[in-house]
Amino acid sequence: MPKYLILRFSSIGDIVLTTPVIRCLKQQVSGAEVHFLTRKPFESVVSHNPYIDSLWLFENSAMEIAEQLKNEHYDGIIDLHHNARTQMLKWTLRRPSFSFRKLNLEKWLSVNLKINRLPDLHIVDRYLETVASLGVKNDGKGLDYFINQTDRSIKQRLPASHREKFIAVAIGAQHATKRLPQEKLIRICNRLKYPVILLGGKSDVESGTNIARACGSNVLSLCGQLSLNESAAVIEGAEVLLTHDTGLMHIGAALRRPVVSVWGNTIPAFGMTPYYGIDKVDHKIFEVAGLSCRPCTKIGFAKCPKGHFKCMMDQDEKSIAECVMLFSENN
Repeated sequence: MPKYLILRFSSIGDIVLTTPVIRCLKQQVSGAEVHFLTRKPFESVVSHNPYIDSLWLFENSAMEIAEQLKNEHYDGIIDLHHNARTQMLKWTLRRPSFSFRKLNLEKWLSVNLKINRLPDLHIVDRYLETVASLGVKNDGKGLDYFINQTDRSIKQRLPASHREKFIAVAIGAQHATKRLPQEKLIRICNRLKYPVILLGGKSDVESGTNIARACGSNVLSLCGQLSLNESAAVIEGAEVLLTHDTGLMHIGAALRRPVVSVWGNTIPAFGMTPYYGIDKVDHKIFEVAGLSCRPCTKIGFAKCPKGHFKCMMDQDEKSIAECVMLFSENN
């Protein structure tokens, strides 16, 4: 029975994007035993994945459990993170390894010189290239995200006004240059005719409260009140998800929800757009075209380095709201 260890240490969206590799490896390699290694804070992203036979977690460094991993005698290590930390772990385990193409040079050229040498290939397909030599192929089934019944019960605890037909709006993102300003979110939410549920972490509580207060009873903020999987359950029940380029965007795609995504400093050409496989699901990307400063980074900044923040300030609020409503009515 071949045994494989998949490495992806962070973060939410990146881990969700590895799920086709987990599934295809498990289903297409006869008798495969699939182990997955990630950081403890991201346990809930894959904790209910039935294609993972053993989930390994670490707090600060994967080297904390290197000796335990050595004892597993893996037939192969599949490195979907590919950085210095995974290189050290692979060197320590001394097992055959397969590493995905990270395209650091191509991203550097795009960010710093605005030269696009990025392949027209989604990161899911680049992840799957990593295991092609094992006979693994893309099955076209898209991303996976698994939620247990306890987390799904959050839908029954929602107010009656926001339980049947509602729109989920993920207002957060790790970096400010990925987020719409609060005043623009208020204007968008005021254009939405269905009840709205705001999702975000503890850092989004103040913003969520302000948006809900400005919009009235049609908008309910649950920012900071839910676990990740409870937020996923809310998305699962929504007619459509409006989101920035974040982990919740990929969870929405994994749950086959229509997604309207708003992009700031990052660009879809990085290959991390909503991914549905062969399924036909409504999704629309909004970005401000023609900005010579974009992308300014492959991750994000605390504030716009140019000071004007046109990539978000020039977003068309009316068109975004109309698209969200169209998807809601078509769903």
